[in-house]
Amino acid sequence: MDRVSIIIPTLNEATCLERTLRQLSILNPPAWEVLVVDGGSQDETVAIPYGIAALHALSSKTTVIHSTIPGRSVQMNLGAQTATGDILCFLHADTLVPDDIVSVIQKTLSDAEIVGGGFISLMTGSQQTRWFFSLHNYLKTYYAPLLFRPHLFVKGLRLLFGDQVIFCRRADFWECGGFDAALPIMEEADLCLKLVRRGKIKLVNRVVESSDRRVANWGEFKATAIYLAIGFLWGFGVSARYLKQFYEDIR
Repeated sequence: MDRVSIIIPTLNEATCLERTLRQLSILNPPAWEVLVVDGGSQDETVAIPYGIAALHALSSKTTVIHSTIPGRSVQMNLGAQTATGDILCFLHADTLVPDDIVSVIQKTLSDAEIVGGGFISLMTGSQQTRWFFSLHNYLKTYYAPLLFRPHLFVKGLRLLFGDQVIFCRRADFWECGGFDAALPIMEEADLCLKLVRRGKIKLVNRVVESSDRRVANWGEFKATAIYLAIGFLWGFGVSARYLKQFYEDIR
């Protein structure tokens, strides 16, 4: 079977990275490797993988990579350059995945017509599940490309974002140029636009759990307004560099 490399970009993720790595340590079958690519954390982020490795045998395949340039696109590209697996899976540090994710990814990409995919993101917090936002995340996978790129939608474009755990073959990733390092946000959507030239993108009918920390910090009304505004403005061609000013980092 194709080997799956999991790449996690981090920056000050000490509050959630340990839980994510513990979940990865019980994958069955295990990932070929887990690459934590840090962008200069000032907390205990880079120490956590070593502590997990001491407790879990499967975590011995976890490697920490230090990126001299911060930025999610740059860090994920660096992880992809270092990866030795046949398949790349990009995972946010605050997202939990099912323990059979490796076999699910392998089975999905066994179809030669499918170039990549992602999962249904369920946004959760310590006190609640954000059902409305989770539903919207699911629907925008379909309505965004249908509205803004209908000619690509019929060819198999599905617009995926980072909390949906995007995966693709390493060869296809580099053939389309990887992530655009100049993009501060919307880099995953940009990758989908490039990948669809090589095949269909599939939303897998399985759930991953992502943190609701951004919504909890902004409040539901503000978060809804920001998500919709950024999505529609990007769809109409507004630069991601301009839109970044409305999308503050939340840890």
